[in-house]
Amino acid sequence: MATRHGTFYRLAATILIAFLLTPLTAAQPPWQICGKSGNYAANDTYQSNIRQLSATLPKNASASRTLFATGSIGSLPDIAYALALCRGDGNASACEACVTTAFQDAQQLCAFNKDATVIYDPCYLRFSNQNFLATTSNDNLIILKNSQSVSSPVDVFDAAVQTLLNATGDYAAANSSRRFATGEEGFDTTNPTIYGLVQCTPDMSPADCRSCLGDIITQMPRDLSGSIGGRLIGVRCNFRYEVVPFFSGSPTLRLPAPPAPPAPPPAPVNVTPTATPGGKSANNVLAIVLPIIAAILAISTVCLCYLRRRRRRRLASTEQAHYSTNHEDIDSIDSLIIDLSTLRDATNNFAEANKLGEGGFGAVYKGDLPDGQEIAVKRLSRNSGQGIGELKNELVLVAKLQHKNLVRLVGVCLQEHEKLLVYEYMPNRSIDTILFGS
Repeated sequence: MATRHGTFYRLAATILIAFLLTPLTAAQPPWQICGKSGNYAANDTYQSNIRQLSATLPKNASASRTLFATGSIGSLPDIAYALALCRGDGNASACEACVTTAFQDAQQLCAFNKDATVIYDPCYLRFSNQNFLATTSNDNLIILKNSQSVSSPVDVFDAAVQTLLNATGDYAAANSSRRFATGEEGFDTTNPTIYGLVQCTPDMSPADCRSCLGDIITQMPRDLSGSIGGRLIGVRCNFRYEVVPFFSGSPTLRLPAPPAPPAPPPAPVNVTPTATPGGKSANNVLAIVLPIIAAILAISTVCLCYLRRRRRRRLASTEQAHYSTNHEDIDSIDSLIIDLSTLRDATNNFAEANKLGEGGFGAVYKGDLPDGQEIAVKRLSRNSGQGIGELKNELVLVAKLQHKNLVRLVGVCLQEHEKLLVYEYMPNRSIDTILFGS
């Protein structure tokens, strides 16, 4: 009798702790799911099979290292299948007491129903006339949601919860024989830590366990979005998260806080123009200076164009003055034209023996015209600075200035790029001898 009372008190204490650590507004445990596979009658064979399972399964679960047990008894059509799982952070005595109570409550909450599931915080139990042990189906989920919402952005909080549950699920599936793990994750100043717990039935393979957990974790944003706590509970796997501690012992995993969201872009700044010492803004200064600069450039351009035009006019006037078109001038020049071939014959093709001298504008050659007249041929070099226009002006001037005291111009040749002036030859004489008669 004392043992029975001690077990009762331990169960009561466990359930009380679960109440205190469960800030959910849903109805408190037990939570039940009553199936639709049929009913049994009082004291019939199926009820007898359930009673036999209730006598053995709690002990088997508590004695198991994984706090898990399954069983079946009887034959068709009264065969009964059962599964009991205690939370991985519990102990054997609390597990046995919880599963025993679950059998009793299942027959009351789902009276005479052949398929019943009863869930407490420390454990859950299912029995059925259907062989659900042969599958890993996690149908008929119980969803428990805290009515309080986070003050942080919902999508950021939901993502943090999923990150924690997925990391914890990875560990539970691959590294725990109980298929159980807990974790905590830093978050923000309002909710410094998020706590999480995941569990599968230990008879599931790592892959089946992770797949089962993945399915219910993906439902979190849909069913529990923004809630500060929640659970999704199935017969094969379940998870829970809170912003307050709710599991025993140290967490299996500790995750750092997720990176802070990027800061919003800075608001556009209205820049006020800086006032100048005169009291006007920089914009006003620009409004004054720019037109002045433009006016100066325009005036400079006009002046430059005017000066260029004036220079052209001066050049044109000079050319008109130098290059006379007077018919008498042109006639006097044409009368002095001598063929290049004549001058080549006269100077033996400008032979060195005929060269009299050489100056800045070219060489001078002695020659004899066909009529016997001796001549001096001034052969302007091609690099001479004296151009055709200047040469023609000189011819016009010299032709007009025939005088006894000046060397007489005999002719000119402007052929084949040659510029040749033909003067009368004055041997051993100069302007001085002519002027002074010496």
